[in-house]
Amino acid sequence: MAAGELVRQDPNTHLVEDVEHGYGVVVTGSGRLSVARAKEPVPPGLPFTPVQLTRLDEALTLSARATGLGFSVYLGDLGADSRAYAEELHTSIGAASTDSVLIAASPGQRKVEIVTGEEASRRVSDRGCNLAVMSMVASFKEGDLIGGLVSALRMLSDQAGRKH
Repeated sequence: MAAGELVRQDPNTHLVEDVEHGYGVVVTGSGRLSVARAKEPVPPGLPFTPVQLTRLDEALTLSARATGLGFSVYLGDLGADSRAYAEELHTSIGAASTDSVLIAASPGQRKVEIVTGEEASRRVSDRGCNLAVMSMVASFKEGDLIGGLVSALRMLSDQAGRKH
């Protein structure tokens, strides 16, 4: 503070307030104001743009129509036992889970799981699921989350073939 300026000090916080400018502002020797502001964290937004969501929705719809299987995508934390949680999510689909494929991805944990129901597993092999996971991981490493998911859906539906 320059000599002769009006200031107040809060005895509880020991913050000094420049009466004219408020807390966090200091008039420098050259007369310039130096302002300190608290940085507010930006609230997290949606992970996808509307265009990306449309792309994912279209891939899910086309995969289901072409194969007759249900396809679902879960994106989020998979917990300590990612496989068990993914299987729990798949079971929560209900009666349709036998004809369903779930892609569960947790980019923050760097984990991906694919769960197939009893009927779906006859048309989608473990090898096909592994290839889809490798494709997703490659895209995820490049920062392309939607591209990885869409690519995996195409690979899995191609392997499952047309509905009978």
